[in-house]
Amino acid sequence: MEIDLNADVGESFGAYALGKDEDLLGLVSSANIACGFHAGDPVVMGRTVTLALRGGAALGAHPGYPDLQGFGRRSLALGEDEVYAAVLYQIGALRAFAQAAGADLRHVKPHGALYNDAARNPALARGVARAAKAAGGDLILMGLPGCELEAAAADAGLGYAREFFADRAYQDDGSLVPRNRPDAVIHDEALCVARVLRAIREGVVVSASGRTIPVRADTVCLHGDNPEAVAFARRLREALEAAGVAVRPARAGGR
Repeated sequence: MEIDLNADVGESFGAYALGKDEDLLGLVSSANIACGFHAGDPVVMGRTVTLALRGGAALGAHPGYPDLQGFGRRSLALGEDEVYAAVLYQIGALRAFAQAAGADLRHVKPHGALYNDAARNPALARGVARAAKAAGGDLILMGLPGCELEAAAADAGLGYAREFFADRAYQDDGSLVPRNRPDAVIHDEALCVARVLRAIREGVVVSASGRTIPVRADTVCLHGDNPEAVAFARRLREALEAAGVAVRPARAGGR
C-alpha cells in the first residue's frame, strides 16, 4: 500500500508569516503552494519552491479565488471562463518559479471556496480542469472523490488524485462539514491517525452524524496553518510507515 501526504504551504504574505513550512516540507510528499491570489506573494512562492525541493516534496499549484482579505474561503461570483483564466494565471506564475529552480509542477489542487465550489458546480469544475490541461505538463488534479471536479478531469483527459482530509469532519454525502460549524475540524490526533489508516485500508470514514460512509483516498491533506501541523505530520507519517504504508507523491487514481 502507498499514500501521498499533501500540505497547503507558502501561505505567508509580505510581513505576515503563516505556518511552519520548512519543518512540514520534510514530512510530506506533495506541496500545494499558494500562488498569490488567496495567500502568498512572489518572494514567498520562490522560497517555498526551494524549501519543497529541499524536503523532497513534489510541487503543486494551489490556486484560489482572488480574495486575499478572505483567505480564499469566500465564494465569488465568477463564471467558467473567469475561473479558467484565474487558475491558468496562477499555475503559470508558480511554474516559472519551479522551472527557475530546475523542476516542474506535478499537480494542481484548488484552495478553499474554489475547491468546494468546483466540487459542486460543473461549470467551475470545467474552468479548473481546462486550465490544468492548457497549462500542459500532464498535471494531476486533486479533489474530493466522486465530485464534479473528478468528472471534469476525466473529460479533459487529466489524472485525478482523490483526497482524504485527516482533520476535517465529513457530512453523510461525503462532502466536508463547513468551516463555520464548531465540529468542522477534528483536533484529536489519535482519532485523525485512526481515520486515515481506516480510509486507506477499508475505504470508509465515520461522518459527523455517526454514519459509516465510503471514501477513496489517493492523497491525504494535512493543514499547514494549524499550530500542531508539524507534530501531527510526524506522528501520522510514523504511523503509516509502521503499518507498512509507503509515503510517495500523488499518482492519479484513475490512471
